[in-house]
Amino acid sequence: MKRTAKSQWEFGELFPASVTRRVLSVTELTGQIKRLLEQSIGVVWVSGEITNLRAQASGHIYFTVKDASAQLSCVLFRGESQVNRELLADGRKVLIQGQLTVYEPRGQYQLRVTGVEPQGVGALQLAFEQLKQKLNAEGLFAPERKRPLPRFPEAIGVVTSATGAALQDVLHVIQRRNPALRLILAPCRVQGAGAGQEIANAITRLNAWADTQGQEGGRRGIDVILVTRGGGSLEDLWAFNEEVVARAIHQSRLPVVSAVGHEIDFTISDFVADLRAATPSAAAEILTEGAVASRQYLGQVGARMGMMAWDRLEQEKERLSQLTDRLRRAHPRGQLDARWQRLDELRSTLVAQASLGYRDAVIRWQTWQTRWARLRPSHLLTAKRELVVGCRACLHETLRLRFQALQHRHATVAERLRLLSPRAVLARGYSITLDSQSGRVVRSAHQTQAGQELRSVLAEGEVRSRVGGACESRGESTS
Repeated sequence: MKRTAKSQWEFGELFPASVTRRVLSVTELTGQIKRLLEQSIGVVWVSGEITNLRAQASGHIYFTVKDASAQLSCVLFRGESQVNRELLADGRKVLIQGQLTVYEPRGQYQLRVTGVEPQGVGALQLAFEQLKQKLNAEGLFAPERKRPLPRFPEAIGVVTSATGAALQDVLHVIQRRNPALRLILAPCRVQGAGAGQEIANAITRLNAWADTQGQEGGRRGIDVILVTRGGGSLEDLWAFNEEVVARAIHQSRLPVVSAVGHEIDFTISDFVADLRAATPSAAAEILTEGAVASRQYLGQVGARMGMMAWDRLEQEKERLSQLTDRLRRAHPRGQLDARWQRLDELRSTLVAQASLGYRDAVIRWQTWQTRWARLRPSHLLTAKRELVVGCRACLHETLRLRFQALQHRHATVAERLRLLSPRAVLARGYSITLDSQSGRVVRSAHQTQAGQELRSVLAEGEVRSRVGGACESRGESTS
């Protein structure tokens, strides 16, 4: 019996029966990895920058935390109510507390977030912005609640450190500009833990002391409160960014001036206060501006009073001159003189008008006379007669001249005719030979024939002749 060879791909040879295998499904493997991560790592703190933040309609928030080399998926479920969700924003560096786990449907490990804190200086800046937005929403920064400062304060309450440079700056400016101004110092710490509460307590104490002094002395013991300190970092100035200080300034019955840090520094107290000054020295100058301006005004009062007196004197002189002119114009003699002058003018005008009227009347009379004289029949007949005589003389002269011209023309034409007449030629010795029968002029001997009778016309008389045979001529004289 022939034995059939086995294929090398049979599982019996590849996986001997003696070797046992444990095959896991994907779900089982993912579950083991999840339990391993949760048990071995558990709750951790992770620092990084938030990116790809997505808030779902379900209330869950998904985002990624990354650093320069890696990234981690994170999820904040809706049930984690103790987590400050306002700290989550793209690009923000945070510290995140959570439990490392695996999202089984994707096989992706992720951090289930249970706590969020801002990281480093960014945390202070974030807290500053959050408190600023909160107080602004409550109306603590509203311009309409800002109170005006007294123009001439007599006493100022100062909230600052007793050993700080800010107090020395304020004292130096006040001593130079208004030494009579009283300062009531409420010393407190302006930096470190608990400083914000001390600042708030100092503001409250100054308000209470001012009320007490007002009840005892009949007036306020303090006119305005100055909250101040010198410059520093954000951490150094943080006491003035605390909510307790903002609430104390808002509740103060006295106007509050905030002068914290340098010109570029802004704190929450600056926004809540009735006035913000760039520096402590600037605040002192603002509070003493009224006294300085008044002192300058008083220094100029003498010169201004002299100028006002001189101006008043000039005004009164001008007024007196105007009254004198008015009196002069209103005096009866002046009015009478004006009336007399007016009467003279009217008399002159009347005489001139009468003379002018008489002259116009004479001219009109003469004009009418001339026109009447021209229109009388005798004058018209005389004028017509003179016209006829003139026309007759003109006609005679014209006819005489015309006759003379015609005579001259006739003589000229007669002379021209005389000169052109054949008889004038005959008078010079010439004659005209004519054929006696036809009367034709014989101009050539060839026009004659033998025996032809000719007639020669002379200047005086005629000569008759007959042509001979040999062209000889003989003639007879006839008269």
